[in-house]
Amino acid sequence: MGVVPGPELLARARLLVAPELSPSLVREVERITGRGAEPLADEMPGDGPLLCVGAALPGPVRAAERLVWFHSVNAGTDPLLAAGPWPAGALLTRTVGRMGERIAQYVVGWVLAECQAVPEYAAQHARAEWRRLPTELVAGQTALVYGTGRIGGAVAGLLRSCGVRTVGVGRTAGSGTPPVGVDRMPSGFDRMPSGFDRVIGADAEAEAEELAGARWVVGALPLTGATEGFFGAGRFAAVRGATFVNVGRGATVDLAALEDALRGGGVRRAVLDVLAREPAAPDDPVWRLPRTVITSHSAGITADEDVAQDFAACWEAVREGRRPGLAVDVGRGY
Repeated sequence: MGVVPGPELLARARLLVAPELSPSLVREVERITGRGAEPLADEMPGDGPLLCVGAALPGPVRAAERLVWFHSVNAGTDPLLAAGPWPAGALLTRTVGRMGERIAQYVVGWVLAECQAVPEYAAQHARAEWRRLPTELVAGQTALVYGTGRIGGAVAGLLRSCGVRTVGVGRTAGSGTPPVGVDRMPSGFDRMPSGFDRVIGADAEAEAEELAGARWVVGALPLTGATEGFFGAGRFAAVRGATFVNVGRGATVDLAALEDALRGGGVRRAVLDVLAREPAAPDDPVWRLPRTVITSHSAGITADEDVAQDFAACWEAVREGRRPGLAVDVGRGY
């Protein structure tokens, strides 16, 4: 799970930052830690424990067994963990910032655009065609959100403010165990996660019923061994005309199963911000999925202020001997 480095170890740690970090962000990280930064690269610096900030961990640093803490500038840490065994005892934290708010706006933007026939009107404009189209209200309809943590909760909360009934899907309902989604349930799960009218368990009878009645199905799952291919033929077969929006991880979706559901009409439309292989090449078959829009993994772009804010919060927690709230359980993968 990673050990919180003690004050003496933290005081001696050399600060390594990835070259893609902006100069202003590097200066802020230096200010927070009170030390100068060195480049995070294949060439190892001199002796001493290492504190790193970046998106990827170079092989030599991973293998040197000197890493005490890595702060990821991204929310998803599955590429870091998939690159090899995580250094024993090293703390891993991540950046969330206002990503939940940004992703929630992305989802609601597409929901409202669909209800107001924006894609159809844009197509009519291109043809210089004047024709009224039917629209629908979002209020009273149901959105099924997979992932009941920070991001899923933010999506549900904004949808709920529009009058949408929001149902969260976790590993189990009311059991106190962590959900399938982006974050963990509140301790003991003695209250409803924020933003949801109801939370149900995955693979429960209630899930099939909610899938059949949902107008929108939103994926906000991390990529773990349990979620790879999670949205497959079985789940899509239970959908009855919902639009599928994925803002989690691309590999949680079986694209062949999604294509079958789109062509069969079970899934009305799809909006995919993430793919298993990114970027998609121009000749990738994914571009030819019917009634589908693909965006460039841009729903929750991380800003420098997000990285600085979350790193500062983690730094304060570590200095006080506390495990940061943004620490990653490397065994679970989130």
